[in-house]
Amino acid sequence: MSVVRRCSRTACRQPAVFTLTYVYADSTAVLGPLAAYVEPHCYDLCAMHAERLTAPRGWEVVRLPADNTTGGPGSDDLEALANAVREAARPPSARNPVGQGVETNRKGHLRVVKSEPRSKDQPPGPSTRGS
Repeated sequence: MSVVRRCSRTACRQPAVFTLTYVYADSTAVLGPLAAYVEPHCYDLCAMHAERLTAPRGWEVVRLPADNTTGGPGSDDLEALANAVREAARPPSARNPVGQGVETNRKGHLRVVKSEPRSKDQPPGPSTRGS
């Protein structure tokens, strides 16, 4: 069951299509596409109230374009997410291709990779010196 978010203006029962956020440090009101989820310090507005929006004296209103062409994540986004999930599900030994090094330490999304020593029957790799 989908819950339709309503305009934050008192007595307005129209569906919200924009989200208003105030950036107090910059004296800016930012009006953009409807946020993915409800934020405590943001206001959801219907099209009429978003169009009629004015900011306090000395403030600037920034209107971000509403992207109506996509109804959600694109196929590239979904594919990238699926690849990330597959990579995270692999055992650590399968994550490091042969000859690409061995993960020795990890902190967040950063990895420390140590080169594997070459075996005697492995040919030398391309030289990076002199061009």
